[in-house]
Amino acid sequence: MQNKLFITISIILSSVIGTAQEKLSKQDAVNIALDHNYDIKVTNNNVEAAKNNSSIYNSGYLPTLSATGGGIYQDKDSENEFQDGRVIDQSTTSKTLNASANLNYLLFDGMGRKYNYQKLKEIYNLSEIQATQVIENTVLQLLTSYYELARLTQNEVNQTTSLSISKERLLREQYKYQYGQNTQLDMLNSEVDVNNDSITLLNINREFANAKRNLNLILGREIQKDFEVDTTVTYNIGLTLESVLVSAKARNTVLQQAEKNIELSKFDLKINQSNWYPIIGVNGGYGWNNLHTESDVVNPFALATNTTKGLNGGLSLSWNIFDGGATKTRVQNAKIAIDNSEIIKEQIEQELERNIANAWETYQNALFVLQAEKKNMETNKRNFQRSSEQFKLGQIISVEFRLAQVNYLNSVTNFNLAKYTAKIAELNLLQLSGNLLGANY
Repeated sequence: MQNKLFITISIILSSVIGTAQEKLSKQDAVNIALDHNYDIKVTNNNVEAAKNNSSIYNSGYLPTLSATGGGIYQDKDSENEFQDGRVIDQSTTSKTLNASANLNYLLFDGMGRKYNYQKLKEIYNLSEIQATQVIENTVLQLLTSYYELARLTQNEVNQTTSLSISKERLLREQYKYQYGQNTQLDMLNSEVDVNNDSITLLNINREFANAKRNLNLILGREIQKDFEVDTTVTYNIGLTLESVLVSAKARNTVLQQAEKNIELSKFDLKINQSNWYPIIGVNGGYGWNNLHTESDVVNPFALATNTTKGLNGGLSLSWNIFDGGATKTRVQNAKIAIDNSEIIKEQIEQELERNIANAWETYQNALFVLQAEKKNMETNKRNFQRSSEQFKLGQIISVEFRLAQVNYLNSVTNFNLAKYTAKIAELNLLQLSGNLLGANY
């Protein structure tokens, strides 16, 4: 019965773990996400659209040129009766053709066109900052999932080792029971521990498989694609709170967006103020018109063909001297919008300073916990090694050995968690400072 259980568990674990097909490094994962992540793809398209909107073709600086043409054909029959009794039937056919080209250009609109063009360029710059923020969030999400998968990878290895130790202990207890050196209770306790370790390993591998699918989704590739991750972790030793604060003021994407919004509000003010000025435009064109008439009644004084052609040009001026105060209201509201944008920026600066302080403290605590868990793991390791030797010599009972085994496994698991928790805290800090992209992952 026991052997059948082990075989069943082995088959299940083999199907879950599978065979790794790819060694996926952290940098490779980031590169794949930059090319294939769905959120990044959409953001890049939005940036491209903003770039198109900021081009000279959407500025109003270029003239407009239009061409028109047409033709009319008429066939008329008429009956004319004179006072002397004469009746004359007349059939008339006429064809009219016309074509023209017109050019319009705005010379001056109170600088509204200029400020609107500059605003479109700033919107494009803002879209690039927003894209950077999306990329940062995606990379942080990616690395968080990557390190979670790395943590589960090491947990799987540790739990597998612990399961092997439990199986070896069970085998030893079975031999002792057969030779009458212990009770059946010790053997049953060992069997229960093997089953519990097997269930724990199954749960770890379930979480492992889910984490792998989550990471594949972020990477924008086949969900079931198999791979291995790098479990090594390195930390940015040179990080200081002062350097993070200085960098955040210059590179944080949320703060940069607040600054751009102030610039956009200022352009809105200038655009509205331009409505107080006159609008001057020029226009020109070339036209051609041809009329050809045929009649079965000859009239020497009637025109048979008439053709006109020539150039035309003009200058237009319009000035909305008073619009009922609508422009004044828009200008006043634009000034209020600038004030609100500056207030929001100040709030963001305060929140950013607070978030950095919180993230720094979290990072420092995580590093402290990491060192404490490392010492705890080393202590439990030595205790387990001594307990293992004593158990083989029969100096301690099975339950005491199991306690040392569980304590050591828990300490390794806690150290593993602390290791990746500290790295995630560091990555959050780097994102706030605007230095996540291109950092040491």
